[in-house]
Amino acid sequence: MPRFLTMIRVDERSFSALEADPGFEERMGALFREINEAGVMVETAGLVPTSEGTRVTWSGGRLSYTDGPFTETKEVVGGYAILRARDRAEALEWTGRFLSAHPEHWTVGAEVREITEE
Repeated sequence: MPRFLTMIRVDERSFSALEADPGFEERMGALFREINEAGVMVETAGLVPTSEGTRVTWSGGRLSYTDGPFTETKEVVGGYAILRARDRAEALEWTGRFLSAHPEHWTVGAEVREITEE
């Protein structure tokens, strides 16, 4: 079965100030139990803020390093999941369920891309 990388995108400048509703942890826990029991979840994790990250760039035959925060970027990858799904449609279904478990007043996005198996 193909694997898919789901990159969770957030506006890190406003995301940390948002509070979750009382049922958020319970909804997310139930979804994680279900996705694990279905054998779809391979790995998932959140990421530290960009203030603790470094960008590495190769250009003109040289490496350069830029320490965060990356203020020019509004939306950043705040977490990821690797899913093993039958097809893209199933990966999108699980991703949609994950996003829908978040409080309505949050804005959270995701980019889903198949991992090449070559």
